[in-house]
Amino acid sequence: MRPAVALQYLLPHRALSRIVYWATRWTWTPWKNFLIDTVVKNYAVDMDEAAQPDPRAYASFNAFFTRALKPGARTAPADPRAIACPADGRISQAGAIVANEAGSGRIFQAKGFDFSVAELLGDELEAQKYTNGQFATVYLSPRDYHRMHMPLAGTLRETVHVPGRLFSVAPFTVEAVPRLFARNERLVCHFDGEHGPFAVVMVGAMLVSSVETVWSGLEIPPYASTITRKDWREKRIRLERFAEMGRFNMGSTVILLLPGALSLAAECVAGASVRVGDALGG
Repeated sequence: MRPAVALQYLLPHRALSRIVYWATRWTWTPWKNFLIDTVVKNYAVDMDEAAQPDPRAYASFNAFFTRALKPGARTAPADPRAIACPADGRISQAGAIVANEAGSGRIFQAKGFDFSVAELLGDELEAQKYTNGQFATVYLSPRDYHRMHMPLAGTLRETVHVPGRLFSVAPFTVEAVPRLFARNERLVCHFDGEHGPFAVVMVGAMLVSSVETVWSGLEIPPYASTITRKDWREKRIRLERFAEMGRFNMGSTVILLLPGALSLAAECVAGASVRVGDALGG
């Protein structure tokens, strides 16, 4: 195991993430400009597509990181039946949710590793809805747009805040830590759509574990000690395909779970670069 991975088992994940949470909101000009300039330079961030293209105009590093884009910078798929990619980034893995001998659906993480849908969602009954379904895991790097958009039109049924660790979700860690996405703190968003239920799972990570939604604001932190559920059915919150649904304050990974009635496109494969609104299937 690489030293950088082994060290993550020992580090105080949440304490470090709390420090970064406040540091990225500090508005002291020299500090926030230093952070912004470093990321723009090291990750070749394309500021031309940002609604505010001047990186130093942002009040804090987090404001820069969660920046809005110019109108038309991302568009929904032309086919109204297509699944829209929920995030900018790279496909980490995608494909069928495979049932094992016990009938439990499992998601492929990396060579030698997988995890169950039930442990990802924190709910065995919900997991059964995806036994013959599909999944797509999208990794967001620091250069990417960090707002999440709806893959399909849907009505919000429930959110589930699942407690856990905060391992890095960088590719070298994903390939080394068993069941990583089912171990990290995450927010599961359950929707009901035209073709059945679907879920968008926003996975936290080392130093980058803050999650917001458009319907509830800041969801993580606070960090959870037990699984926390919120029933949203009475609010009748419906979001159309491609509508903004949330954001990562700093980046991480999004996992999309789809029912058996839908399928992914052949182009939706590990390693493919994607942007919000790209057609993932239908």
